[in-house]
Amino acid sequence: MELDDTICYCFHVPKRKIVNFIRITRPRRASQISECGGAGTGCGWCVPFLKKFFVEGIGDAVEGAARDELTPQEYARQRGEYISDGGGTPPPGAVPLPGPAGTPRHPERSGGSETDRDSSLRSE
Repeated sequence: MELDDTICYCFHVPKRKIVNFIRITRPRRASQISECGGAGTGCGWCVPFLKKFFVEGIGDAVEGAARDELTPQEYARQRGEYISDGGGTPPPGAVPLPGPAGTPRHPERSGGSETDRDSSLRSE
C-alpha cells in the first residue's frame, strides 16, 4: 500500500499519518498508535496492519501483526468481508463497505447516475 492509502477506514487515517506518528512519537506499544486519529478503535479491521507498521517502524516483534501486502482494493474488500462476517462495527462516518464491484457504496446517495447529477448541475 502507498503512503496516501487509507488504513483506518473508520476514522479516515492514511498510512502516511500512521508511519509519521510512529517515526516521531516512537510509541512503546503498538496499541499506542490509537492516539493517531483514533486508528484501530473503530471496527478493529486495521489493528493487524497497525501492528505491522509498528514492527516496521520500531523493530519489535508483535503478535498478530499482518504479514501480507495488499492493494488498496483488496484491503477494502477484505475489510468488507471482515465486517460482514461480524468482525466489528464501524462507527458513524466511517468509509462505507465496498459494493459488488469493489467500489464504496454510498447509501446516502440515491437515484440517478453520476452523469445525470453532473448534467443537472450544469443546467442550473
